[in-house]
Amino acid sequence: MKILEVSNLKKYYHTPTEEILALDNISFDVNEGEFISIVGPSGCGKSTILSILSNLIDKSSGEITINNKSIAYMLQSDSLLPFLTILDNCLIGLKVTKKLTEENKNYVINLLNTYGLGDFLYKYPSSLSGGMRQRVALIRTLAVKPDILLLDEATSALDYQSSLIISEDIYNILKKENKTLIMVTHDISLAISMSDRVIVLSKRPSVVKNIYEINLNNKSTPINNRKDKEFSKYYEMIWRDLDVHI
Repeated sequence: MKILEVSNLKKYYHTPTEEILALDNISFDVNEGEFISIVGPSGCGKSTILSILSNLIDKSSGEITINNKSIAYMLQSDSLLPFLTILDNCLIGLKVTKKLTEENKNYVINLLNTYGLGDFLYKYPSSLSGGMRQRVALIRTLAVKPDILLLDEATSALDYQSSLIISEDIYNILKKENKTLIMVTHDISLAISMSDRVIVLSKRPSVVKNIYEINLNNKSTPINNRKDKEFSKYYEMIWRDLDVHI
């Protein structure tokens, strides 16, 4: 079932001397429970799409239809407040939206316990590794119980090994919590390994160059998906779409 539709989305940026077209008639849809990745050259407007979907910035034209679903945006940086405990960091969204009930607090504590952070509830961010901090940021985002999660380069600040581990964590947590994911990344391997579909954007002004359905032979978790014999086929097609010469 379609839960989000983007049709002919355009975004102009204005300077004192010119009008710059960043996004040019971007169209795609998202089904419930689907994992979508958006890839494209640096500066093509990938994160701009997430900012528009989350109402952080206005679109210039086009239509966005969200079928009675809530959206939460997890930014590239974990942005954990160093003077708050892990639990209090995770409760910030509930406090801001005035939804901090005992039931919701217990829901967050249960998430922290379930996903290996139960021993850190009353510790501070400085005691966590980079991967654990990203897991806390994810749980903070899930605390408000969104239907659709927007994820912006969540593993880009991590080393390769940590990136693999946190991608596995994110995938497993979101699947278990029955969430829908729209993820922006520059990492082609990450996009293929985590996604049901990959949307490839052109350089600015961005258009949708291709949308690939990722049909692997033995689809499972991100680390295992990288071993699938079809993986390299998708990698090469997306690589070529991005005008990177092999």
